[in-house]
Amino acid sequence: MSATADILIVDDDASLRAALGDYLSGAGYAVRTADGGAAMDARLAEALPDLVVLDVMMPGEDGLSICRRLQGRAPVLMLSAMGETTDRIVGLEVGAADYLPKPFEPRELLARIRAVLRRPVLGEETAVRALAFEGWRLEVEARRLTDPAGASVELTGGEFALLLTFVRSAGRILSRDQILENTHGPLAENFDRAVDLAVSRLRRKLERPGQAALIETVRGAGYRFRAAVRR
Repeated sequence: MSATADILIVDDDASLRAALGDYLSGAGYAVRTADGGAAMDARLAEALPDLVVLDVMMPGEDGLSICRRLQGRAPVLMLSAMGETTDRIVGLEVGAADYLPKPFEPRELLARIRAVLRRPVLGEETAVRALAFEGWRLEVEARRLTDPAGASVELTGGEFALLLTFVRSAGRILSRDQILENTHGPLAENFDRAVDLAVSRLRRKLERPGQAALIETVRGAGYRFRAAVRR
């Protein structure tokens, strides 16, 4: 990703928008701003950005709802004054690429932006279109999962990233740190509870009568996807 990447800042705080816009412009990025969901939609109609920096707490449509709408269109780095673990989990579960609590140092924001922009674009990182395991089918580009009966299973952005990480590492033990790095980048903060809750939710969606658990817990080490995967 070049230094001329287009960043869209969506925040209802005019002073923060201006400050971040000046700082990121000074770092070499093309910056556009919006004060909420409606203004953001107008900017998206002009051109899709390479990254959206999105505030959670806004009047009208909040950042979590906006993040859900942006899935598959642009990566999202969420900003929020809410720093509790559960709030961060929700942000990542709705598809955010990263989550940064306020207040933050501008240099940390810049580092996280650069990390997100360095990640491969889905479809560029692999030519594999679908992965199959024990009757399940995961369509990578379409971001669609179907169970052995052919029924579609809805996944959040975070659940899709987590499942894709497991499927691509089938048979290997993944530590919580490795899971965080693969799903949210090397700057993701290590909070074990977030990983455990995310794995628990994904397990429930993968449960089927008569089928052994696809994700096993390896005590003291992490998790392992036990099914064989066909490409």
